[in-house]
Amino acid sequence: MCLRIYKKFLKRNRRLKVAIMIWNEARECMSRDELMTLQGKRLVGMVKKVYHSVAYYRKKMQQTGIEPGDIRRIEDLDKLPFTTKEDLIQNSPPYFMAVSQSEIIRYHSSNATTGTEIIVGCTRNDVEVWAECVARCIYMAGLGRNDTIQIAYNYGLFTGGLGAHYGAEKVGAAVVPSSTCSIDRLIRIMKELRVTGMMCAPSYLLHIAQMIDNMGEAAHLNLRTAICGTETWSEKMRSNIERMLGIHTHDIYGFGEFAGLGVACDCECHNGLHVQEDYFVPEILQKNGNAAVKDGEKGELVFTTMRREGMPLIRYRTGDMTMITHERCQCGRTNARIGRLESKTDDTIVIRGVSVFRFELENMLAGLEHVRAKYMMRIYRESKLDMVDVLVAMEDLGRVLSKEEKELIKGSVIAAVRNIIGITPRVVFTSIETMLEMADRISTVVDERRYQK
Repeated sequence: MCLRIYKKFLKRNRRLKVAIMIWNEARECMSRDELMTLQGKRLVGMVKKVYHSVAYYRKKMQQTGIEPGDIRRIEDLDKLPFTTKEDLIQNSPPYFMAVSQSEIIRYHSSNATTGTEIIVGCTRNDVEVWAECVARCIYMAGLGRNDTIQIAYNYGLFTGGLGAHYGAEKVGAAVVPSSTCSIDRLIRIMKELRVTGMMCAPSYLLHIAQMIDNMGEAAHLNLRTAICGTETWSEKMRSNIERMLGIHTHDIYGFGEFAGLGVACDCECHNGLHVQEDYFVPEILQKNGNAAVKDGEKGELVFTTMRREGMPLIRYRTGDMTMITHERCQCGRTNARIGRLESKTDDTIVIRGVSVFRFELENMLAGLEHVRAKYMMRIYRESKLDMVDVLVAMEDLGRVLSKEEKELIKGSVIAAVRNIIGITPRVVFTSIETMLEMADRISTVVDERRYQK
């Protein structure tokens, strides 16, 4: 059935340059009734597991009078308690782990924030499911075993690099794990290895595209498709990248608290991101409320894991605002589609794909005590790339910093910021008056990107 549907779609869209490819037709094209039956079966098993293995959920369910036997089908999902990022931060990772240490083969972190990072443990099956989800996304973008895919996400605790890497290897592509190296080297590798696919943050790709455009190198590249995620990006940014590089781009969604990239991705139709519903059940709820909204209405995105073993999560409030539709897509896939992520309900700031709470940045600045000075962080865009300045002003107006003191401050600021968001800030020494004017006398973290085109 599904095969006939997307063959008909291909006939109606002969100008479409991206081939329609489906990695796991049995799962991505199953009927809604079959999918809901599968989800119900997996939800029942998962609830039993967390009730007996995860102290946090057992306590929450007991407080609300819920027992595993009360969950019999997927429609019972709304009986279960919510989980928030604050819950994960306040309750150390072992409190959420559902398996013993011996079953964990990998740890990742949702971000690199000292003291409040959310550590996620993965079993061997968790890693395999992660690779499966990313493989589906890569196929959605028309890439496969005959392609060379360059991974320009950071590798390490952050889930972007390794998740993309395993998915690309699973589809049989040749993988180039360049990470975020220098732009000149990255472009040289693209040319020498005849890279056809790129996976990276959209702002980073735009920066690369501008360099390639200025160098006049686009015609000498084999790049035809890019899969971008870890941060929100507009249709204008997408069109600019595609115009400069002459490629197709696809939006991929995920978050470290679950499994990193691969939770959802948009297909060649570019009409919403397909959710891997056999592994993640999505809900769209009222902002700061618990009631579900109708298809097509905007609300907060909430996910429940179906097969996560190391750290399963129930009704996790992502803070992302979007909408959902359960209509069959023209590509033939039947899983639900969410709209592009536009905003967040919490005070999260995303800098070059790394999510961090505003208060974490403010606490970091407050902890810089080498000399009595005030610190302020300025986040802005330069050539479409996220940039960070840290302004330093002396509290003692008559005090003049020595060269040694300035170097000490500069070194401590750079180390602290790198530890949180992984990039090197510019340290600027200024006056109290200038700093207060920029911060409007309220915040020590000023995000100017919303006012920049």
